[in-house]
Amino acid sequence: MRKIVVAPDKFKECLPAVAVADRIEAGLRRALGDVAIDKVPMADGGDGTVEALVAATRGRKVAVRVTGPLGEEVEAEFGLLGDGTTAVIEMAAASGLALVPREKRNPLITTTRGTGELIRAALDRGVKKVICGIGGSATNDGGVGMAAALGAKFLDSEGHSVQGGGGCLARIARIELDGLHPGAKEVEFLVACDVDNPLTGPRGAAQVYGPQKGATPEMVALLDAGLAHLADVVETQLHKSVRHLPGAGAAGGLGAGFVAFLGGKLRRGVELVIEAVQLRSRLAGADLAITGEGRMDSQSVRGKTAIGVAETASALGVPVIAIVGSLGEGHAEALRHGISASFSILDAPMGLEEAIRRAPELLERTAEQVGRVLSICRG
Repeated sequence: MRKIVVAPDKFKECLPAVAVADRIEAGLRRALGDVAIDKVPMADGGDGTVEALVAATRGRKVAVRVTGPLGEEVEAEFGLLGDGTTAVIEMAAASGLALVPREKRNPLITTTRGTGELIRAALDRGVKKVICGIGGSATNDGGVGMAAALGAKFLDSEGHSVQGGGGCLARIARIELDGLHPGAKEVEFLVACDVDNPLTGPRGAAQVYGPQKGATPEMVALLDAGLAHLADVVETQLHKSVRHLPGAGAAGGLGAGFVAFLGGKLRRGVELVIEAVQLRSRLAGADLAITGEGRMDSQSVRGKTAIGVAETASALGVPVIAIVGSLGEGHAEALRHGISASFSILDAPMGLEEAIRRAPELLERTAEQVGRVLSICRG
Protein backbone atom coordinates (compact mmCIF):
# COMPACT_ATOMS: atom_id res chain seq x y z
CA MET A 1 0.00 0.00 0.00
CA ARG A 2 1.95 2.99 -1.28
CA LYS A 3 -0.58 5.82 -1.32
CA ILE A 4 -4.04 6.42 0.13
CA VAL A 5 -6.16 9.45 -0.74
CA VAL A 6 -8.51 10.41 2.12
CA ALA A 7 -11.32 12.54 0.65
CA PRO A 8 -14.37 12.70 2.95
CA ASP A 9 -17.23 15.16 3.22
CA LYS A 10 -18.27 16.64 6.56
CA PHE A 11 -20.40 14.72 9.01
CA LYS A 12 -23.26 17.23 9.06
CA GLU A 13 -23.83 18.96 12.41
CA CYS A 14 -21.01 16.87 13.84
CA LEU A 15 -17.55 17.25 12.30
CA PRO A 16 -16.19 19.36 9.41
CA ALA A 17 -14.52 17.53 6.54
CA VAL A 18 -11.08 18.63 7.73
CA ALA A 19 -11.60 16.97 11.11
CA VAL A 20 -13.03 13.82 9.49
CA ALA A 21 -9.96 13.52 7.27
CA ASP A 22 -7.63 14.07 10.25
CA ARG A 23 -9.28 11.32 12.29
CA ILE A 24 -9.25 8.86 9.40
CA GLU A 25 -5.57 9.56 8.86
CA ALA A 26 -4.79 9.03 12.55
CA GLY A 27 -6.53 5.65 12.58
CA LEU A 28 -4.85 4.51 9.38
CA ARG A 29 -1.40 5.45 10.66
CA ARG A 30 -1.86 3.42 13.82
CA ALA A 31 -2.41 0.38 11.65
CA LEU A 32 -0.18 1.10 8.66
CA GLY A 33 2.64 3.26 9.99
CA ASP A 34 4.15 5.80 7.63
CA VAL A 35 2.07 5.00 4.53
CA ALA A 36 1.68 8.00 2.21
CA ILE A 37 -1.66 9.69 2.87
CA ASP A 38 -2.98 12.64 0.87
CA LYS A 39 -5.84 14.34 2.72
CA VAL A 40 -8.34 16.08 0.46
CA PRO A 41 -11.29 17.42 2.50
CA MET A 42 -14.34 17.56 0.25
CA ALA A 43 -17.69 19.34 0.04
CA ASP A 44 -20.72 19.64 -2.21
CA GLY A 45 -20.90 23.41 -2.58
CA GLY A 46 -22.99 23.90 0.57
CA ASP A 47 -21.92 24.75 4.08
CA GLY A 48 -18.36 23.73 4.82
CA THR A 49 -17.19 24.28 1.24
CA VAL A 50 -14.92 27.22 2.05
CA GLU A 51 -13.21 25.41 4.91
CA ALA A 52 -12.80 22.18 2.94
CA LEU A 53 -11.36 23.82 -0.17
CA VAL A 54 -9.05 26.11 1.75
CA ALA A 55 -7.67 23.13 3.67
CA ALA A 56 -7.40 20.87 0.63
CA THR A 57 -5.50 23.47 -1.41
CA ARG A 58 -3.51 25.06 1.43
CA GLY A 59 -5.23 28.37 0.90
CA ARG A 60 -6.45 30.91 3.43
CA LYS A 61 -9.61 32.57 4.69
CA VAL A 62 -10.31 36.29 4.42
CA ALA A 63 -12.71 38.01 6.85
CA VAL A 64 -14.84 40.89 5.57
CA ARG A 65 -17.52 43.11 7.14
CA VAL A 66 -20.53 43.02 4.82
CA THR A 67 -24.23 43.80 4.71
CA GLY A 68 -26.35 41.07 6.26
CA PRO A 69 -29.73 39.89 4.96
CA LEU A 70 -31.65 42.56 6.89
CA GLY A 71 -29.20 45.36 6.14
CA GLU A 72 -27.19 45.06 9.34
CA GLU A 73 -23.41 44.65 9.29
CA VAL A 74 -22.09 41.10 9.74
CA GLU A 75 -18.68 39.51 9.54
CA ALA A 76 -18.29 36.88 6.82
CA GLU A 77 -15.43 34.95 5.29
CA PHE A 78 -14.45 33.79 1.85
CA GLY A 79 -11.61 31.51 0.84
CA LEU A 80 -8.60 32.17 -1.34
CA LEU A 81 -7.42 28.82 -2.67
CA GLY A 82 -3.83 27.72 -2.84
CA ASP A 83 -3.52 28.67 -6.50
CA GLY A 84 -3.85 32.31 -5.47
CA THR A 85 -6.31 33.05 -8.27
CA THR A 86 -9.53 31.31 -7.16
CA ALA A 87 -11.97 32.55 -4.54
CA VAL A 88 -14.63 30.35 -2.97
CA ILE A 89 -17.70 31.87 -1.37
CA GLU A 90 -20.70 30.53 0.50
CA MET A 91 -23.54 32.96 0.00
CA ALA A 92 -25.04 31.80 3.30
CA ALA A 93 -22.09 33.40 5.11
CA ALA A 94 -23.41 36.83 4.15
CA SER A 95 -27.04 36.29 3.10
CA GLY A 96 -28.03 33.08 4.85
CA LEU A 97 -31.22 32.09 6.63
CA ALA A 98 -29.25 31.27 9.78
CA LEU A 99 -28.41 34.98 10.11
CA VAL A 100 -32.07 35.98 10.46
CA PRO A 101 -34.03 35.27 13.66
CA ARG A 102 -37.16 33.29 12.90
CA GLU A 103 -39.48 36.13 13.93
CA LYS A 104 -37.75 38.55 11.53
CA ARG A 105 -37.73 36.38 8.41
CA ASN A 106 -39.25 38.27 5.49
CA PRO A 107 -38.04 37.66 1.91
CA LEU A 108 -39.78 40.85 0.77
CA ILE A 109 -36.93 42.79 2.40
CA THR A 110 -33.94 40.43 2.76
CA THR A 111 -31.08 41.11 0.37
CA THR A 112 -28.11 39.38 -1.27
CA ARG A 113 -26.09 42.59 -1.13
CA GLY A 114 -23.60 41.08 1.33
CA THR A 115 -22.87 38.25 -1.10
CA GLY A 116 -21.99 40.84 -3.70
CA GLU A 117 -19.73 42.59 -1.20
CA LEU A 118 -17.90 39.32 -0.56
CA ILE A 119 -17.42 38.92 -4.31
CA ARG A 120 -16.18 42.52 -4.57
CA ALA A 121 -13.62 41.89 -1.83
CA ALA A 122 -12.38 38.85 -3.76
CA LEU A 123 -12.23 40.78 -7.04
CA ASP A 124 -10.23 43.51 -5.33
CA ARG A 125 -7.60 40.84 -4.63
CA GLY A 126 -7.27 40.09 -8.31
CA VAL A 127 -8.84 36.63 -8.48
CA LYS A 128 -9.56 35.10 -11.88
CA LYS A 129 -12.24 32.62 -10.84
CA VAL A 130 -15.04 32.73 -8.27
CA ILE A 131 -16.79 29.59 -7.04
CA CYS A 132 -19.98 30.36 -5.13
CA GLY A 133 -22.17 27.93 -3.24
CA ILE A 134 -25.72 29.27 -3.06
CA GLY A 135 -27.47 27.03 -0.55
CA GLY A 136 -29.16 28.18 2.67
CA SER A 137 -30.33 31.62 1.55
CA ALA A 138 -32.64 33.98 3.42
CA THR A 139 -33.42 35.89 0.24
CA ASN A 140 -35.72 36.08 -2.76
CA ASP A 141 -34.32 39.09 -4.63
CA GLY A 142 -33.17 37.39 -7.84
CA GLY A 143 -29.57 38.38 -7.16
CA VAL A 144 -30.37 42.09 -7.57
CA GLY A 145 -28.74 42.97 -4.24
CA MET A 146 -25.61 41.06 -5.18
CA ALA A 147 -25.32 42.76 -8.56
CA ALA A 148 -25.98 46.21 -7.07
CA ALA A 149 -23.09 45.72 -4.63
CA LEU A 150 -20.88 45.09 -7.67
CA GLY A 151 -21.95 48.29 -9.40
CA ALA A 152 -25.06 47.34 -11.37
CA LYS A 153 -27.95 49.81 -11.37
CA PHE A 154 -31.62 48.90 -11.16
CA LEU A 155 -33.92 51.82 -11.94
CA ASP A 156 -37.66 52.37 -11.86
CA SER A 157 -39.70 54.02 -14.61
CA GLU A 158 -38.72 57.48 -13.35
CA GLY A 159 -35.01 56.69 -13.20
CA HIS A 160 -34.83 56.29 -9.44
CA SER A 161 -32.71 53.53 -7.91
CA VAL A 162 -34.62 50.43 -6.84
CA GLN A 163 -33.15 48.97 -3.67
CA GLY A 164 -34.38 46.35 -1.27
CA GLY A 165 -35.44 42.73 -1.31
CA GLY A 166 -37.84 40.62 -3.30
CA GLY A 167 -40.69 43.05 -2.73
CA CYS A 168 -39.00 45.67 -4.94
CA LEU A 169 -38.49 43.61 -8.09
CA ALA A 170 -41.78 44.58 -9.72
CA ARG A 171 -40.65 48.24 -9.81
CA ILE A 172 -37.53 47.59 -11.93
CA ALA A 173 -37.82 49.14 -15.39
CA ARG A 174 -34.19 49.38 -16.45
CA ILE A 175 -30.98 47.48 -15.74
CA GLU A 176 -27.57 49.09 -16.30
CA LEU A 177 -24.45 46.94 -16.08
CA ASP A 178 -21.90 49.47 -17.36
CA GLY A 179 -20.78 50.28 -13.82
CA LEU A 180 -19.98 46.69 -12.80
CA HIS A 181 -16.67 46.18 -11.03
CA PRO A 182 -14.05 45.83 -13.80
CA GLY A 183 -13.01 42.46 -12.46
CA ALA A 184 -16.55 41.12 -12.78
CA LYS A 185 -16.25 41.33 -16.55
CA GLU A 186 -13.04 39.29 -16.60
CA VAL A 187 -13.67 36.65 -13.97
CA GLU A 188 -15.20 33.20 -14.47
CA PHE A 189 -18.16 32.69 -12.13
CA LEU A 190 -19.00 29.07 -11.33
CA VAL A 191 -22.09 28.51 -9.21
CA ALA A 192 -22.59 25.37 -7.14
CA CYS A 193 -26.25 24.58 -7.67
CA ASP A 194 -27.73 21.17 -6.97
CA VAL A 195 -31.40 21.96 -7.54
CA ASP A 196 -33.14 22.28 -10.89
CA ASN A 197 -36.00 24.61 -9.92
CA PRO A 198 -36.92 27.25 -12.52
CA LEU A 199 -37.19 30.88 -11.51
CA THR A 200 -40.98 31.16 -11.34
CA GLY A 201 -44.15 29.10 -11.24
CA PRO A 202 -45.23 26.13 -9.09
CA ARG A 203 -41.62 24.86 -8.80
CA GLY A 204 -40.07 28.29 -8.72
CA ALA A 205 -38.06 30.09 -6.05
CA ALA A 206 -40.95 31.80 -4.28
CA GLN A 207 -43.48 28.99 -4.22
CA VAL A 208 -41.10 26.21 -3.21
CA TYR A 209 -38.67 27.98 -0.90
CA GLY A 210 -40.44 31.22 0.07
CA PRO A 211 -42.43 29.80 3.01
CA GLN A 212 -39.33 28.50 4.81
CA LYS A 213 -37.90 32.03 4.55
CA GLY A 214 -40.93 33.53 6.27
CA ALA A 215 -43.23 34.22 3.31
CA THR A 216 -47.01 34.06 3.78
CA PRO A 217 -49.17 32.91 0.85
CA GLU A 218 -49.76 36.59 -0.03
CA MET A 219 -46.01 37.25 0.03
CA VAL A 220 -45.34 34.23 -2.16
CA ALA A 221 -47.65 35.63 -4.83
CA LEU A 222 -45.89 39.02 -4.72
CA LEU A 223 -42.45 37.42 -4.83
CA ASP A 224 -43.30 35.16 -7.75
CA ALA A 225 -44.75 38.08 -9.71
CA GLY A 226 -41.64 40.13 -8.94
CA LEU A 227 -39.32 37.41 -10.21
CA ALA A 228 -41.45 37.00 -13.34
CA HIS A 229 -41.20 40.74 -13.98
CA LEU A 230 -37.43 40.65 -13.44
CA ALA A 231 -37.16 37.78 -15.94
CA ASP A 232 -39.06 39.85 -18.50
CA VAL A 233 -36.76 42.86 -18.04
CA VAL A 234 -33.66 40.65 -18.22
CA GLU A 235 -34.87 39.04 -21.44
CA THR A 236 -35.81 42.36 -23.05
CA GLN A 237 -32.73 44.35 -22.06
CA LEU A 238 -29.96 41.82 -21.47
CA HIS A 239 -31.19 39.30 -24.06
CA LYS A 240 -30.88 36.38 -21.65
CA SER A 241 -33.65 33.91 -20.92
CA VAL A 242 -33.56 32.78 -17.29
CA ARG A 243 -37.22 32.14 -16.38
CA HIS A 244 -37.17 28.40 -17.20
CA LEU A 245 -33.44 27.76 -16.73
CA PRO A 246 -32.88 24.73 -14.46
CA GLY A 247 -31.39 26.02 -11.21
CA ALA A 248 -32.45 29.62 -11.81
CA GLY A 249 -34.73 29.41 -8.79
CA ALA A 250 -31.95 28.40 -6.40
CA ALA A 251 -31.37 30.76 -3.46
CA GLY A 252 -34.39 32.90 -4.21
CA GLY A 253 -33.42 33.43 -7.82
CA LEU A 254 -29.72 34.06 -7.14
CA GLY A 255 -28.98 31.32 -9.66
CA ALA A 256 -30.74 33.40 -12.30
CA GLY A 257 -28.96 36.53 -11.10
CA PHE A 258 -25.53 35.01 -11.54
CA VAL A 259 -26.36 33.98 -15.10
CA ALA A 260 -28.10 37.23 -16.05
CA PHE A 261 -25.79 39.81 -14.46
CA LEU A 262 -22.40 38.09 -14.26
CA GLY A 263 -22.48 35.45 -17.01
CA GLY A 264 -22.21 32.72 -14.39
CA LYS A 265 -22.45 29.00 -15.08
CA LEU A 266 -24.57 26.73 -12.89
CA ARG A 267 -22.85 23.44 -12.04
CA ARG A 268 -23.22 20.48 -9.67
CA GLY A 269 -21.48 21.40 -6.46
CA VAL A 270 -19.43 18.25 -6.06
CA GLU A 271 -18.14 18.58 -9.66
CA LEU A 272 -16.87 22.08 -8.92
CA VAL A 273 -15.14 20.91 -5.75
CA ILE A 274 -13.53 17.94 -7.52
CA GLU A 275 -12.07 20.34 -10.08
CA ALA A 276 -10.99 22.94 -7.52
CA VAL A 277 -9.03 20.48 -5.35
CA GLN A 278 -7.64 18.71 -8.44
CA LEU A 279 -8.93 15.40 -7.13
CA ARG A 280 -8.30 13.51 -10.37
CA SER A 281 -4.60 14.31 -10.43
CA ARG A 282 -4.26 13.56 -6.72
CA LEU A 283 -5.88 10.17 -7.23
CA ALA A 284 -3.46 9.30 -10.02
CA GLY A 285 -1.22 6.45 -8.87
CA ALA A 286 -3.14 5.93 -5.62
CA ASP A 287 -3.74 2.40 -4.34
CA LEU A 288 -6.92 3.31 -2.47
CA ALA A 289 -9.32 6.18 -1.82
CA ILE A 290 -11.28 6.56 1.40
CA THR A 291 -14.30 8.83 1.43
CA GLY A 292 -17.12 9.36 3.91
CA GLU A 293 -20.20 11.28 4.99
CA GLY A 294 -22.54 11.41 7.96
CA ARG A 295 -25.05 8.95 6.55
CA MET A 296 -25.03 6.75 3.48
CA ASP A 297 -28.43 5.75 2.14
CA SER A 298 -30.44 5.79 -1.08
CA GLN A 299 -30.09 9.59 -1.29
CA SER A 300 -26.30 9.37 -1.42
CA VAL A 301 -26.28 8.41 -5.09
CA ARG A 302 -28.17 11.60 -6.00
CA GLY A 303 -25.29 14.04 -6.21
CA LYS A 304 -23.72 13.56 -2.76
CA THR A 305 -20.01 14.10 -2.25
CA ALA A 306 -18.99 10.55 -1.37
CA ILE A 307 -20.43 9.19 -4.61
CA GLY A 308 -18.78 11.96 -6.60
CA VAL A 309 -15.44 10.96 -5.11
CA ALA A 310 -16.15 7.27 -5.75
CA GLU A 311 -17.12 7.76 -9.37
CA THR A 312 -14.02 9.88 -9.98
CA ALA A 313 -11.74 7.31 -8.36
CA SER A 314 -13.29 4.27 -10.01
CA ALA A 315 -12.91 5.91 -13.42
CA LEU A 316 -9.17 5.94 -12.69
CA GLY A 317 -9.15 2.34 -11.50
CA VAL A 318 -8.74 3.28 -7.81
CA PRO A 319 -10.85 1.24 -5.35
CA VAL A 320 -12.90 3.18 -2.79
CA ILE A 321 -13.90 2.50 0.80
CA ALA A 322 -16.49 4.65 2.57
CA ILE A 323 -16.37 5.31 6.31
CA VAL A 324 -19.69 6.82 7.35
CA GLY A 325 -21.60 7.80 10.45
CA SER A 326 -24.45 5.41 9.76
CA LEU A 327 -25.77 3.14 7.01
CA GLY A 328 -29.38 3.72 6.07
CA GLU A 329 -31.92 2.07 3.81
CA GLY A 330 -30.63 1.73 0.27
CA HIS A 331 -26.97 2.23 1.13
CA ALA A 332 -26.06 -0.79 -1.01
CA GLU A 333 -26.89 1.27 -4.10
CA ALA A 334 -23.51 2.92 -3.59
CA LEU A 335 -21.85 -0.34 -4.63
CA ARG A 336 -23.01 0.38 -8.18
CA HIS A 337 -21.36 3.80 -8.15
CA GLY A 338 -17.76 3.01 -7.31
CA ILE A 339 -17.90 2.20 -3.60
CA SER A 340 -16.23 -1.16 -2.91
CA ALA A 341 -17.27 -1.36 0.75
CA SER A 342 -18.92 0.84 3.39
CA PHE A 343 -18.32 0.85 7.14
CA SER A 344 -20.38 2.57 9.81
CA ILE A 345 -18.44 4.00 12.75
CA LEU A 346 -21.15 2.92 15.23
CA ASP A 347 -19.89 0.05 17.36
CA ALA A 348 -22.99 -0.43 19.52
CA PRO A 349 -26.60 0.76 19.74
CA MET A 350 -26.55 4.43 20.79
CA GLY A 351 -28.55 7.62 20.55
CA LEU A 352 -27.76 10.49 18.21
CA GLU A 353 -26.29 12.70 20.93
CA GLU A 354 -23.85 10.00 22.03
CA ALA A 355 -22.91 9.22 18.42
CA ILE A 356 -22.13 12.89 17.76
CA ARG A 357 -20.15 13.23 20.99
CA ARG A 358 -18.08 10.13 20.32
CA ALA A 359 -17.71 10.63 16.56
CA PRO A 360 -14.00 11.59 16.60
CA GLU A 361 -13.06 8.53 18.64
CA LEU A 362 -15.31 6.21 16.63
CA LEU A 363 -14.00 7.52 13.32
CA GLU A 364 -10.40 6.95 14.32
CA ARG A 365 -11.14 3.48 15.66
CA THR A 366 -13.00 2.43 12.50
CA ALA A 367 -10.22 3.78 10.28
CA GLU A 368 -7.71 1.80 12.31
CA GLN A 369 -9.68 -1.41 11.76
CA VAL A 370 -9.87 -0.69 8.03
CA GLY A 371 -6.12 -0.17 8.10
CA ARG A 372 -5.56 -3.49 9.83
CA VAL A 373 -7.50 -5.27 7.11
CA LEU A 374 -5.40 -3.46 4.53
CA SER A 375 -2.21 -4.53 6.29
CA ILE A 376 -3.28 -8.16 6.08
CA CYS A 377 -3.92 -7.78 2.35
CA ARG A 378 -0.58 -6.02 1.95
CA GLY A 379 1.21 -8.74 3.84
